[in-house]
Amino acid sequence: MRRYGKHTDEDDIRVRPGRRGSRPRTHIRPKHEDAAEGFVLTVDRGRITCLVEDRTITAMKARELGRKGVVVGDRVAVVGDLSGEKDTLARIVRVEKRVSVLRRTADDDDPFERVVVANADQLAIVTALADPEPRPRLIDRCLVAAYDAGLEPLLVLTKSDLAPAESLLASYEPLGVRAVAVNREEPTDEVRALLTGRITAFIGHSGVGKTTLVNNLVPERQRATGEVNVITGRGRHTTTSALALPLPDMEGWVIDTPGLRSFGLNHVDPSRVIQAFPDLEPGTEGCPRACSHDEPDCALDAWVAEGHADPARLYSLRRLLSTRERREGD
Repeated sequence: MRRYGKHTDEDDIRVRPGRRGSRPRTHIRPKHEDAAEGFVLTVDRGRITCLVEDRTITAMKARELGRKGVVVGDRVAVVGDLSGEKDTLARIVRVEKRVSVLRRTADDDDPFERVVVANADQLAIVTALADPEPRPRLIDRCLVAAYDAGLEPLLVLTKSDLAPAESLLASYEPLGVRAVAVNREEPTDEVRALLTGRITAFIGHSGVGKTTLVNNLVPERQRATGEVNVITGRGRHTTTSALALPLPDMEGWVIDTPGLRSFGLNHVDPSRVIQAFPDLEPGTEGCPRACSHDEPDCALDAWVAEGHADPARLYSLRRLLSTRERREGD
């Protein structure tokens, strides 16, 4: 080992360069004030497709976002190569505050919630009148999720050429949910009119004709469609990731989501569901603390008996609240 004496000149001492990454860390992040505004169209294995002005670009999350997720419908700030040309990649550096968030859990006892879509203002719940048969409990669960997220629900009944819609429509009439029935042959003008100027997420279990309906609404962006298994009565998943599609002339957005087998509501606070019933909500002032609205001391019974609201509305509320204790097939 070389030793240095008292007469050693400083030029004789070799100074090792600092280790890579040894610069002092800082919590100050760049503001990216020149970032462009983007709208997330789809997310697939870490690659995020965004609409920036009049072109689509591919981006990935910046490291500074950490574990913050990016979902379809998000408004984001994007930097980097925004040309949209092949093999270019931009970075998402900020996710803007979400106006609404539609969530679900895999099951009622699953503690991990998943964001289905952000910033939608309408939820189209698609169900077939036949082939496969309607699943009212799943419809109820989707309604609860819509009310919890602050989305206006729209019930879309498909395959009306195979079975009548009147009985199913009657069961949801007290809820005041807008509804439309379509068959496989007629144009979708009535549905399109209900989507104009809105961001609408389409949701439904497999085989109900959801993606077929979306294909008719946005014909230039065809997605795969599947058939119902004649043995199990279940459909085959044809949409594997959510995708936002613009309606013709950009009069609104349709977000096609993967087909559902179940819709868990572990994330829903039952006290928020009552907010979707403005005619009943004032009657809860006399309820005991943490009232389930389905117990002997619930003040809503007296509220309805005094004529402040329709008894059918209270029944519908209690039916929706009970969906957290029942599975879709019950």
